[in-house]
Amino acid sequence: MILVKRKSYDGLLGINNKPSMFESEIHLLRKLYYAIYQKKFRNGRCDKILKVVVFDLGGTLMQYVGMPHSWEDFYFKGFEEIIRKFRYPISQEIVEKSFQMLKEFNPRINYREVEYSAEYIFAKILEQWHMDIPVQSCIETFWSGLQLNAVIYPETINVLQKLKEKGYTIAALTDLPSAMPDDMFRRDISELLGYFDYYVSSTVAGYRKPNCKGLQMISERFSFPITKLIFIGDEEKDRKTAINANCKFIWIQRTEKNEESIGNLYELLRVLK
Repeated sequence: MILVKRKSYDGLLGINNKPSMFESEIHLLRKLYYAIYQKKFRNGRCDKILKVVVFDLGGTLMQYVGMPHSWEDFYFKGFEEIIRKFRYPISQEIVEKSFQMLKEFNPRINYREVEYSAEYIFAKILEQWHMDIPVQSCIETFWSGLQLNAVIYPETINVLQKLKEKGYTIAALTDLPSAMPDDMFRRDISELLGYFDYYVSSTVAGYRKPNCKGLQMISERFSFPITKLIFIGDEEKDRKTAINANCKFIWIQRTEKNEESIGNLYELLRVLK
């Protein structure tokens, strides 16, 4: 019979410093111990077993009040604001062409998964304006003309806090409104950013949903199997993203709840129990 020398963690395993158990039995106890109290060092700190939830943002945690799915009807306001601010004479024909070009980049009108930056889109549009004004200034002015009102849903902060208390790692995966800069969107959701352990937008990922590149990035960031992620979203493309990643999906439908969905984030807490 081979006796195992005493280890510093014997007390944790309930061995009481008595070398009277077979090595195989101790090995099984060790495996059980680490299965229950598994620790992983990440970013210089020791965390318990990971539980990762990923949230879509628009329609899930927040919304732009009064904005439809496709924002094309508001594009003229943005272009008019550029003309007004910079006092630049531009023909209605050019404005119409600009409107059509922006529509072509709108993924709700012309499906695409590859993401284009706001700078790329507006540079293409403004080529025909022949303006000696930085593209970034035009982008800021365009979006200010839309007068967007970002609102966080009433239960969002409370639910995110409770998930943190329960030990969840929280990530965000969102498709930006077409031609909106990432930093502008982040300003609109600044109240939420502190709750996210990782934030991925379509600009960061380079792809829009239902491409699952964003979920792959989150999986890699936490060295966590993509199939064990829990993705919460409000649209069909969110559901398809989860299917493409072969991970769990929780559908939130605030106005048209059915048997397959939840109606608010408080219901999510019950689902995740």
